[in-house]
Amino acid sequence: MEYSPPPLFRQGPSALARLIFFVVLALALLISDARFRTLEIVRGVLGAGLYPLQRAALVPRDLVIGAADLAVTSTTLRSENDKLRARNLQLSLQANQVAALGAENGHLRALLELSQRATTQSIPAEIQYDTRDPFTQKVVIGRGSQHGIMNGSPVVNEDGVIGQVTRVFPLQSEVTLLTDKDQAVPVQIVRTGLRSVIYGTPKGDSLDLRFVPISADVLAGDELVTSGLDGVYPPGLPVAKVVRVDKQADTAFARVICVPVAQVRGARHLLVLHYMSDVPPRPAEPDPVATAKDAKAKKSAKPAVEKGGEKAPDKGTDKGGAKPAEKPAEKNAAKATEKSAKAQPATPASTGAKAKSAQGAKP
Repeated sequence: MEYSPPPLFRQGPSALARLIFFVVLALALLISDARFRTLEIVRGVLGAGLYPLQRAALVPRDLVIGAADLAVTSTTLRSENDKLRARNLQLSLQANQVAALGAENGHLRALLELSQRATTQSIPAEIQYDTRDPFTQKVVIGRGSQHGIMNGSPVVNEDGVIGQVTRVFPLQSEVTLLTDKDQAVPVQIVRTGLRSVIYGTPKGDSLDLRFVPISADVLAGDELVTSGLDGVYPPGLPVAKVVRVDKQADTAFARVICVPVAQVRGARHLLVLHYMSDVPPRPAEPDPVATAKDAKAKKSAKPAVEKGGEKAPDKGTDKGGAKPAEKPAEKNAAKATEKSAKAQPATPASTGAKAKSAQGAKP
């Protein structure tokens, strides 16, 4: 059954022909625009002409969203303002306490004639990218030896310790993060003063406080700061917080799991510290090989003396076997007697007696 109009009223091409024409035209325009970008100008003109209509259509939506944002923003600003006021008050109290403690510390150090602690300089830096090794926790910062960065310098942010500089280039530096499995930091528990060493873990999401005896007073929630005994990290920098303590009877040390205080992987801007400690260097330990050789030489010298038949000199003689020197008083008296005997002249009587005795003695 045919639904097309009668031939008398038919005008132009058929509907099928027009469909085919517009489909071919659309495909041609799509291909030419995708390949040669021929409709960029047309698209820009249409967008500029339709923009006022689009904005007018979006006005009701913008009004509703703006009213909701205004209400939420006002509430958020009020809460943040209250938090900032409380934080400001707390920081002001802490600043006053720090100033008082600093003055007291300076007075006590002057009284005890102790040297002042070394000052710490800082250099700001920004993380550029992570290293290519997926099994290490390292980043690269945009500061190097040309900016005063030194190998081994600690790296921190506003929350606490981030890591340590392990390689320095002229314009860049490599920082090993705190959570790396090969990174170790000497720490101290704030509550008890217990000192130990904290290490990273292979997973890189937690820290392991090692060498803690089972009898040690360690609780979940304890804060850990740098002890400063290594001469690398300044004392008192926040490092981690204890989250779990596992004590087993078959081991001598407890397993203490900690999490870093600072956002190690989320940090963007850092501070590289240049800390110079006044602690004198550790004295050199004696060489065990040389000590063993000296001990063997002493042991071999004793049997050699016994084989030669020599005895140890007595206390009353010196090394050459001579007797000790006489007393000074006896020595002076003997010298005076000899001098008086030599200085006394011979008399005539004595001379004659000597001659008679000599003649009588002849046969």
